[in-house]
Amino acid sequence: MTSEPRLKVHADVPTRRLGTPIQIVRHRPGAPGLRWGFGPGLRPCGALRQLQGLFAGNTFWAAGRSRASLAVMLRGSEAVVSAWHRGQLVGFGRATSDGAFRAVLWDVVVAQDLEGQGLGRRLVEALLASPALRSVERIYLMTTKSKGFYERLGFREVHSQWLMLSEGGRSDLPARR
Repeated sequence: MTSEPRLKVHADVPTRRLGTPIQIVRHRPGAPGLRWGFGPGLRPCGALRQLQGLFAGNTFWAAGRSRASLAVMLRGSEAVVSAWHRGQLVGFGRATSDGAFRAVLWDVVVAQDLEGQGLGRRLVEALLASPALRSVERIYLMTTKSKGFYERLGFREVHSQWLMLSEGGRSDLPARR
């Protein structure tokens, strides 16, 4: 696995369909390399454009995100991982955390043509092993269609808590910089 600028390298993930390994990159908090458009080895590759495309082509919940909002999202993430094949972004995940008590996994996505190859598992494992998450008491996530996948990774449905939602876009709050 690689990360920026002090690159952390995970073993490449072999895939049956691609024939060549997929590189997993663990980014620094805030993922400055991705925000600045760099891929593995800090090579320019239009990373934000590729992330926008990965979301648009493989999710219903993140399809309309702008590059500017993706940069803000990355800046506020303590753990970010990405998966690359021959310079193309094929997987992504991120997490927020207070570093002690709670963390939340967000936006775990794998290119649809690579689902079922173990890449999603590798992304989640890399997030869980990140310094911001490895010692927290609880790690939460929300999913609409991947409950079985996360259960196989040790997550469980919680009936003692409620998911509460407040719609965003509140104009009475200061903009985050």
